[in-house]
Amino acid sequence: MSSPPEPEQVDDPAKLKALTHPRRLRILTELRRGPATATMLARALGENSGATSYHLRRLAEHGYIEAAEEPARGRERWWRLRPHDLRFPPRSEQSPALAAQVDEFGRQKFQADLDLFAAFQAQRESMGDWGDVLPFSRGTLHLTRDEAVRFFEDYLDLFRRYWRSGEDGPPDARALAVRFVAFPIPEPEAPLE
Repeated sequence: MSSPPEPEQVDDPAKLKALTHPRRLRILTELRRGPATATMLARALGENSGATSYHLRRLAEHGYIEAAEEPARGRERWWRLRPHDLRFPPRSEQSPALAAQVDEFGRQKFQADLDLFAAFQAQRESMGDWGDVLPFSRGTLHLTRDEAVRFFEDYLDLFRRYWRSGEDGPPDARALAVRFVAFPIPEPEAPLE
């Protein structure tokens, strides 16, 4: 079994900006289904293969995708997702440019998660037993900042324990969207006088 990717600190706004381009995000979504060529991706996205090739090269340049070992047909090059575990410096240590990119990245990822959940809900009845798989938990913890950091590290340890690539899974395994979010609850604003 392959091991989960090592954490990668992203502190370069250009590297994150390369990831938050809308067309590149659509390409990455398609590549989650498996390796593909620029032509295949262009067809799936309704784009031209020249533009798709350009965006594939930018994604590869920043390490988000890599050449896949698929049988080449002519000059076609196959691409696949490169598993990654992106981490960002604490907000207080981010440059204004990086903070803006982290905010945009988060906004896009939250929207993509909402869209993915809506797609799950729309297909849930036709998924058989998999339609029952929706572990869900909400809660509030009262933690110190250090405890919050340890809690997140414990979650990541659990996640990494179960991680495997799609190729390493048994035939009855499915990809599951697993998300973790925790943030301080904002204090109520003072009432107007």
